[in-house]
Amino acid sequence: MGTDTERAAEVPPGPRPPGSPEREEAAERRRQQHGWYFYDWACSVYSSSVLTVFLGPYLTAVAKAAADADGYVHPLGIPVRAGSFFAYTVSASVILSILVMPLAGAAADRTGRKKPLLALCAYLGAAATAGLFFLDGHRYLLGGLLLIVANASMAVSMVVYNSYLPQIAAPEERDAVSSRGWAFGYAAGSLVLVADLVLFTAHDSFGLSQSAAVRICLASAGLWWGAFTLVPLRRLRDRRTVSAVRAPHGWRQLAATVRDMRGKPLTLAFLLAYLIYNDGIQTVISQASVYGSEELGLSQSTLIIAVLLVQVLAVGGALGMGRLARVHGAQRTILGSLVAWTLTLGAGYFLPAGAPVGFFLLAACIGLVLGGSQALSRSLFSHLVPPGKEAEYFSAYELSDRGMSWLGPLLFGLTYQLTGSYRDAIVSLVVFFVLGFVLLARVPVRQAVRDAGNPVPEQI
Repeated sequence: MGTDTERAAEVPPGPRPPGSPEREEAAERRRQQHGWYFYDWACSVYSSSVLTVFLGPYLTAVAKAAADADGYVHPLGIPVRAGSFFAYTVSASVILSILVMPLAGAAADRTGRKKPLLALCAYLGAAATAGLFFLDGHRYLLGGLLLIVANASMAVSMVVYNSYLPQIAAPEERDAVSSRGWAFGYAAGSLVLVADLVLFTAHDSFGLSQSAAVRICLASAGLWWGAFTLVPLRRLRDRRTVSAVRAPHGWRQLAATVRDMRGKPLTLAFLLAYLIYNDGIQTVISQASVYGSEELGLSQSTLIIAVLLVQVLAVGGALGMGRLARVHGAQRTILGSLVAWTLTLGAGYFLPAGAPVGFFLLAACIGLVLGGSQALSRSLFSHLVPPGKEAEYFSAYELSDRGMSWLGPLLFGLTYQLTGSYRDAIVSLVVFFVLGFVLLARVPVRQAVRDAGNPVPEQI
């Protein structure tokens, strides 16, 4: 947790409360934790309302309105099918994220000034999201540019945000703190999504066109993101460590991080396992609506209700799995969740067409394991990060997520192309959870924590 001098630097100026130094330090940690949760509350609305529900169909419609007679748009003179523009734009944002995240992580650790970087990324992303209000007519290029900026800003901000976890939580607290953060995010996503659905379905009652209702939903996510980011910016404290002062700059630090991680093979082994099973998780999330609409013939309203169900249940799932981790350890709890993911996909293969109840049950199962799988992976990784290198290691964590996030969709698409069956495509994703389970089970996490130079919690 750093030296006494570093701890003192984290405590804000002003009169000190009575009590022992340990109680004062614990009180300050709790204050920062409460502020930290609110960044999940702030930015998760972008993921749920913008990316998952509204922007894809709306930007595609705008692109189709701007397309030529053959159905193509021509960004930078390149012919692109209007129906593919959203997917290509998301891919471009991932590429930009991959280039920027290591530099951001290096800068955060080198300077020790994480809050200014978090603020820059958060408000750049929030402004781009709010700017989607002006996405109408034939302005598909504006929508693509704003999406790239917002998505990349979100990715970089999460590197900085996640890197605070080892700083604000003692080792035995991290599973619970990480789980509460995810729960805050899903709670916010659920709350705003309910309001969005009311506005969207009853837009005539509000005197709005459907397009105007969608644009308000998109822009309000940006305003929400920006407003609630003020809470973590007020409560979190930066800490300048000795290793941060001496760290090299830019790409030299990225190269140094890679060399350093090669000397910690167990940390790399965890990242490989996470890369694989998280790719399966992300693919299920992104392709479940395609499976529901194309294979099961479900309506758009049914799919939106299913997304809301996932958001609501993910709150309880994240908190519940956090409690399980306190008893059984994070590694065993994640392994259990991977078994649940595998069984859920198997059940999804047999869902009858035109039966929304079965799809809602599938969504409920996904919601119960979704938040916990992600929250406990984040907290477990935080134990494998050498002190003073949180941001650069979490940039590698985010890279392992985003840098390979094309494998699952590729397998899904190839399976459908070869078999013509979305059922075969969805069940093919089981391989990510089975392989991820095997790789994670082989990681001796206690030894990995010791190798990283961190104290080993009683349960991990």
